Amino acid sequence: MGFKLEQSLDTKVSSTDTKQGVEKWLQKEIVLFGTFFNNKRKEDFYGELSILLKAGVQLREALDILRENQNKEKLRTFYAQMLEALDGGRSFSQILRSLKEFTEYEYYSVQIGEESGNLTAIFHELSIFFAQKNEQRRNLINALTYPMIILCTAILVVIFMLRMVVPMFEDIFRQNKVELPTITRWIIAVSNFIGDYGGVAIIVLIVLTLLRKPIFYRESLKRKKDYITLKLPYVGNFVRSIYLAQFTQAVALLTSSKVPLLNSIQMVKRMIRFYPLQDALDHMETRIMQGVSLHASMKEGKIFDNKMTALIKVAEETNQTEYIFEKLNQQYALEVQQKSKLLSALMEPLIIVLIGFFVGVILVSMYLPMFRLSSVLGG
Repeated sequence: MGFKLEQSLDTKVSSTDTKQGVEKWLQKEIVLFGTFFNNKRKEDFYGELSILLKAGVQLREALDILRENQNKEKLRTFYAQMLEALDGGRSFSQILRSLKEFTEYEYYSVQIGEESGNLTAIFHELSIFFAQKNEQRRNLINALTYPMIILCTAILVVIFMLRMVVPMFEDIFRQNKVELPTITRWIIAVSNFIGDYGGVAIIVLIVLTLLRKPIFYRESLKRKKDYITLKLPYVGNFVRSIYLAQFTQAVALLTSSKVPLLNSIQMVKRMIRFYPLQDALDHMETRIMQGVSLHASMKEGKIFDNKMTALIKVAEETNQTEYIFEKLNQQYALEVQQKSKLLSALMEPLIIVLIGFFVGVILVSMYLPMFRLSSVLGG
């Protein structure tokens, strides 16, 4: 855990100003993308609050314990800000709503916990929710890490051949005035392009990476990207399973907290930033308000599969919505795990074959003129 319930009574601190400055610098956190209070910290945050409240510690004291056990000054300040607002008479849900690091989903969940007196259980469920999101992210990273290493290494090899090997052949061909095949001219043109504009391309790539949020996260571009991703072979089904797992988990948590189904859909729609799912939930909300059943409204959304709609129909008939959504979440979570492993297994040979093809094209394009050169020299 990220905190200690036992504190040492005797603490001695002796350091020079230089050492203090170095420690302060080392404790600073550089955040290039996203918020510093990410899903991993939220998992720990809610889990630790749940344990402390279950142990009989009051919320204010629990937050103070968490603040004292943070190593980074930014996190200490963040917790101190919450403590100050709590001392000012604001509820914890209102504090979460005022901070950009938390979503409306978290705000409403905590508000329900405060009103029902079940805050400990809500913190526990939120911890599980973010734990599963982090697990899905880890599975995806683990599935893509090794293939990406192979891909980057192979790209470097291809670039090395284009910039070091191809120019040597080009000099030989130019000196002997060999007529070049079309494929060889193309490869030489690519080599010259990399030599002339490679530095510019790297700078543009770095700028696009740093500015990816304001550029690529505009609603119009994000919407097109999400729908295109959903149509990709295999990858589309994999991404769809990830968001359906998040959707079913969120609805299971909210229904267990006695949130009306329509309100649950509205809250999940604000939380999950995937436009195909958001559009489907928006349509579901409209249809439910018109008196259509949940399973019938889900059947009209292309992102939901037949298995889900069939089980939701059973849930409505037996009044077991919370149980069915929990089981669906377990199934989709397992599906994501299995697909991530399969994705890794498929990508490795595909990348090797693809890079082998490019290397083969470069070698063939360089050796074709060599045959003509040998005939010229032999003549």
